[in-house]
Order: sequence, then C-alpha cells, then structure tokens
Amino acid sequence: MGSITHCCKKPDAVPVRTARAFVRCVAAAIAALATLLCTAMALGAGIDVRSAAVIASDDGYVLEASFDVRLTKVVDDALHKGVPLYFVLEHELIRPRWYWTNEKVAVVRQERRLSYNTLTRQYRVGTGSLYQNFTSLNDALDSMSRVRRRLDLDPGALQKGTTYPASLRLRLDTALLPKPFQLHTGRTWDIASDWYRWTVTP
Repeated sequence: MGSITHCCKKPDAVPVRTARAFVRCVAAAIAALATLLCTAMALGAGIDVRSAAVIASDDGYVLEASFDVRLTKVVDDALHKGVPLYFVLEHELIRPRWYWTNEKVAVVRQERRLSYNTLTRQYRVGTGSLYQNFTSLNDALDSMSRVRRRLDLDPGALQKGTTYPASLRLRLDTALLPKPFQLHTGRTWDIASDWYRWTVTP
C-alpha cells in the first residue's frame, strides 16, 4: 500500500529579497538627501562683494568696499572652539600699456583676524595691531566686512580721464589655520568671493 508524504513548501524568498532591496533604496535615498542638504548648506555660505570703489580724498585715493560674509557650520564650530580665522583682502589697480605688460599701480594685501574668546564670550576682529571686541558674531562679521583703506600711490600715478581696471576679493586663508585643521580642509572651508572687477576713472 502506498504512502502519501506531505512535503513542506519552502517559504518564498522573493518577498525577503524585495524587502532588502527596499531597505537599500531607502538608505541610498537618505544618504543622497543628506548630501544634498550639506551641499545646500555649503552653497549658502561664502562671501559676496556688496560694493567696491576707489574714490578721491583730500590726501589721495581711498579704497572703499563692503562684503557679505557667511560661515559654514564647520567653520562656525571651529571659531567657537577657539580657532582663529584669517581672512585676506586682495586688491589691484592696473594701468594698461599697449607697448608693454600692464603695470600694477596699487596692490593691497591685508589680513583680518576673527577670533572668539570662550571665557569672555566675546568676538575680536583685528587688523595689524588694531583690534575691536564685539558681543555678537553678526556685529563682528559686519565690522570685518567693511573696508576703508588709503591707497599708497606715487604722486601723479593716476591721470585724469584715463581708465584703470580694478579688482578685489576677500577669502578665508586656510594656510594660516593651525596645522591639524590644514590637513582636513575641504569644501566646507572654501569661503571666498569671486574676483570683483570694475574700472576707475579719476
């Protein structure tokens, strides 16, 4: 007499594979979203030139400029942990010469130091031996973002009716950071304005 053996069907593995694939897709989507968020935050930071001009004064010519400075979260965190930030202002005023290479009539390179004292909870902006304290970061950035500097020009360097190309930018100098930070700088530390170009006609 024959016997009947009931065989047990193996659970379908397809739903399991589908679930795993779904989890992987969700994880990839979350990672992509996080990347986009970080990129958007990084793009929101930076430096823009609001205005720039070379104007005549009683004792020569003066460079006046203003910037909009926005720190990334990484740079902001480093500042509030006591890491000083050095910003470099660069300006050039050019005399075009058709018979030779262009001449740099005026060149400015000025370092501006932004720091935070964790004990007094004050911000300090320094230029050379001069410095000023502030109670808020916004006030410190606003002060650092405004420029008024007399240009060192030879007498008669600028001629009336002649047009002189000028350029200006402000950037965070990562080369002046403490050594450990220099090894880990990347996009989040890339805070700089594009070269702003205009013409000066005395």
